[in-house]
Amino acid sequence: MADIQGYLLIFYIWLASCIFLWFLFRNRTNSRLPPSPFALPIIGHLHLLAPIPHQALHKLSNRYGPLIHIMLGSVPYVVVSSPEMAKNFLKTHETSFLNRPQTAIVDYLTYGSQDFLFAPYGPYWKFMKKIIMSELLGGRTLDLLLPVRRDEIRCFVELLLQKAKSGETIDVEAELLRVTNNVISRMLMRERCSENENEAGSVKKLIQEIAELSGKFNLSDYIWFCKNMDLQGFGKRIKDLRAMFDQMIERIINEHQEARRTRDQSNDGSEFVKDLLDILLDIADDEHAEMKMTREHIKAFILDIFAAGTDTSAVTTEWALAELINHPNIMQKAVEEIDTIIGKTRLIEESDITSLPYLQAIVKETLRLHPTSPIIGRESSEDCSIGGYHIPAKTGLFVNVWAINRDPNYWENPLEFKPERFLSEEGNTRGQLDVRGQHYQFLPFGSGRRGCPGTSLALQVLQTSLAVMIQCFEWKVSGGVNGKVDMEEGTGFTLPRAHPLNCIPVVRLNPFPSM
Repeated sequence: MADIQGYLLIFYIWLASCIFLWFLFRNRTNSRLPPSPFALPIIGHLHLLAPIPHQALHKLSNRYGPLIHIMLGSVPYVVVSSPEMAKNFLKTHETSFLNRPQTAIVDYLTYGSQDFLFAPYGPYWKFMKKIIMSELLGGRTLDLLLPVRRDEIRCFVELLLQKAKSGETIDVEAELLRVTNNVISRMLMRERCSENENEAGSVKKLIQEIAELSGKFNLSDYIWFCKNMDLQGFGKRIKDLRAMFDQMIERIINEHQEARRTRDQSNDGSEFVKDLLDILLDIADDEHAEMKMTREHIKAFILDIFAAGTDTSAVTTEWALAELINHPNIMQKAVEEIDTIIGKTRLIEESDITSLPYLQAIVKETLRLHPTSPIIGRESSEDCSIGGYHIPAKTGLFVNVWAINRDPNYWENPLEFKPERFLSEEGNTRGQLDVRGQHYQFLPFGSGRRGCPGTSLALQVLQTSLAVMIQCFEWKVSGGVNGKVDMEEGTGFTLPRAHPLNCIPVVRLNPFPSM
């Protein structure tokens, strides 16, 4: 018994010595790093990121400053929480932070990071960026595909009119996911992926799980001896998700290729509007293209647009409606603007949005409080010095957009939903606060070369969807307290709501009298 106690005493002394030496070594080597909270051995600061990472990081920044250093297991990160520091990293030192951190989940879902959003910065990424901005999501392509968006918005309103007629309670997120997914999928590949309730449910599950898993902290990414372990059970889920997506997209690619062969053989000269998949297949077939695009490149890129384009627009529109329900005076101002400028005889069009400054301000204020991506992730490719601190190569970067958009040094009453802050005295949209990353106190779509390439499309879908919901319906909350909507945030890559927004739509204007 005495021998066992002696061995235990030796073990405890050895363990304490290891911990002491670890902290001593860490403090000496990190003397030029930004301030850091107390870290635990092995897991570092992982325990401080629960339950919602952007909120937890905001609390840490309030205590330790706008630039802090944390260890996620054995992986170093710096966290930026002020506009000034964000500008330092995303503009002044942008070339050092053009890569995104690689995670096992995203790498698997995107066929080995062969997509655009998470691909390493280099020749392929530059090639895809040029294609995206000039062909895939450029102004000409978006204009050509305007009839698709117009048709889906009309179908969306017709569906809501039917629900309102029957007094049915709807899951707002589910219906918004359906319309945004139908818009994106028809623009991508000329077919709806949410044609009926069963398909809509499957697509909703696919998109929500991709967003949820992409935003998870996977221990195998951060703790070296967990690298080949699946301690959190993510392995089967991501394999099932990719298999579900792969089965769907393989069928669609095969159908497109067969249709292309048929058109080539017929050669009847009829006009044909290409969807985004046609454009990608053209690039893949081009022997003189700068880069060879494989089938997996195409599938990974479609996954980017399919998942990110659907979820972000739907989630942001849902947040906007929730804010308007909780602020009936703001809702009334939006209704009055629409009735005055558009009238009561027709449905709002995309082209009308520029004439609705208050609606645009509502969308901007929603993006400020509920940004589509609450955290921007990057990784340093070289050693650099920022703010007097040394940032080593291979250090991850978190820019806490959620915290920056609420910085009291830049925003008066930052937690208040106040669209008027984006309007000038003349009532026009304040041009100096753009959504495209030029002003570092407001970064809803990121900034710089790796800012969101789909900003124009996202705004078109988001603003038009919200506009018709305001124009045509009043919204009665089902299950709310005193008619108010709970505004608790959930976890995920795209800032979902913690609780469903269930409402009964009540018709205030029917633009289709025959219905």
